[in-house]
Amino acid sequence: MSIFETFLNYKVFVSTLPLILSGLSTTLLLGVTSIALGLMLGLALALLRLYGSLPWRLLAIGYIDLFRAIPILVLLIVVYYALPFAGLRLPAFGAAATAISMVAAAYSAEVFRAGIEAVPSGQFEAARALGLRPWLVMSKVVLPQAVRIVVPPMTSNAINVLKDTALASVVAMPDLLKQATQAQALAANPTPLIAAAAIYVLILLPLVRLVGHMEQTWARAKR
Repeated sequence: MSIFETFLNYKVFVSTLPLILSGLSTTLLLGVTSIALGLMLGLALALLRLYGSLPWRLLAIGYIDLFRAIPILVLLIVVYYALPFAGLRLPAFGAAATAISMVAAAYSAEVFRAGIEAVPSGQFEAARALGLRPWLVMSKVVLPQAVRIVVPPMTSNAINVLKDTALASVVAMPDLLKQATQAQALAANPTPLIAAAAIYVLILLPLVRLVGHMEQTWARAKR
């Protein structure tokens, strides 16, 4: 049997493509959900760390440090397999989205914090001199500038979140990797796994290049 028949078998690819695509839709949904939740929680954590009272700042710092240190795979297993012993049972999608977004939030918080701190202090002072309330200073003056600063690192963070969705297969969620593995077992051929790898590359490689382009653009703008 040739290498093409083993790893690039067209008949196997065509017959297993519907199963692979069903996994792709689940992966994309999980990725978008986790990115959105991570961004919202990350922004809240960044604001608490920068402007909250001391107890809230300490709580935000503790969360960020803890969830940047814990491996997503470990957290995913704890959420899916350990929480039921405490009476909280989440479906596979809910467990995966919870674990991935909790870790994503910790990294997003640090990116947002860096972006907010990069805004010149004169912007804060000018806004206060105009009599704007603190929440208006943040929402109308600071955050719009900070968001432009954090777009490249936040896009890079989103890429990592999309890659981390592959770990959801450990909780039997029918994501792209899980469905490709199942298709490989049914066909007794590794072509579905090669197809899944190619799909990940096709989705993520343009995003990687986009991050590089944005970083170069931002570097030229700062000169």
